[in-house]
Amino acid sequence: MKNNANSALKPVYPIHQKLKISYITWLIFRLFGVAILSFLLLKSQPSVIGGMVWQGLWLLPVMLCTPVIVKGKSPYALLLVSMLLLVYMGGSGMVALKHGFSQVWALCAVWIVDFCLLTLVNVWLFVLLKRLPKMNG
Repeated sequence: MKNNANSALKPVYPIHQKLKISYITWLIFRLFGVAILSFLLLKSQPSVIGGMVWQGLWLLPVMLCTPVIVKGKSPYALLLVSMLLLVYMGGSGMVALKHGFSQVWALCAVWIVDFCLLTLVNVWLFVLLKRLPKMNG
């Protein structure tokens, strides 16, 4: 039998705050930072506005899930958002590897930062899911 001190629920609020901050940081970096840094680092000088629109289209599913992250109450919805973010994390890792193998180190670093931010979001999401009440009763 567990001790009452060990079985007490851990606070959810600080983890939820860290999750929101890291999630918004990742969204801003992905939407604006990737487009601006690609413009500055590539010799072909792609359009900054076009890059932001392109990233916005790619981020549309995640932007639709933003209210779930902001509320942070439903374990089922947070679990689905976590799976979606893991897909984005895999994509960022693959793009970083692509730029690494083609030896475009500056863009590789941009995508590694994106990958690390997504890793941070997923870590806080997993910790929050662990601290929320059980889903099966």
